[in-house]
Amino acid sequence: MTSRQPLPDFADDERAAVYRAIAERRDMRHFRPDPVAPDVLARLLWAAHHAPSVGYMQPWRFVRVTDRALRQCMHALIDEERVATAQALGEREQEFMRLKVEGVLDCAEVVVVALCADRERHVFGRRTMPDMDVASCACAIQNMWLAARAEGLGMGWVSIFDPARLAALLAMPEGARPLAVLCLGHVDGYYPAPMLEMEGWAQRLPEDMLIGENRWPEDAQ
Repeated sequence: MTSRQPLPDFADDERAAVYRAIAERRDMRHFRPDPVAPDVLARLLWAAHHAPSVGYMQPWRFVRVTDRALRQCMHALIDEERVATAQALGEREQEFMRLKVEGVLDCAEVVVVALCADRERHVFGRRTMPDMDVASCACAIQNMWLAARAEGLGMGWVSIFDPARLAALLAMPEGARPLAVLCLGHVDGYYPAPMLEMEGWAQRLPEDMLIGENRWPEDAQ
């Protein structure tokens, strides 16, 4: 059996800080361009890499985009998909087009999170649920998001892009797939509520609608 070492409990203020980071985390879209300190960026990537992963497969790969011309190309891809998404929304097209959905050209750091190639060799935990590699990457992104909030930085997850074209743009190997363009940087302030809630796009659902006991929640769709 693997040996285990007891860990000290969190103090009350440490526990409160964890819940505060969760409550105050925001999907940020407005950034200042001043740089992120290298040691801070290193800590954020450390946090991401220390996320849990199914079968300990660690499927995440990170691409830091520092070339301005490459960012411009990424922005063009995102903007093209933004228009296509708006058209697919029908009657909400114009409402969507008024939203700011990314900050690729504004933020200090852009990090692309991708799934590694050759994932089919990882069977542990994925035989009947192969998309658990995506779930593992989402855990890494959330770790990074919470760490960013604790560091006083903003982070935004952009998913409006064509994965194949972004993979080609970043010279990813065959089988790798980008999941997220993360905009990271200093902000003038955090949104007091999620931006899409403030813009009237959607509202947070009540918890009691989403939690069931021994069966599907009665009020859930």
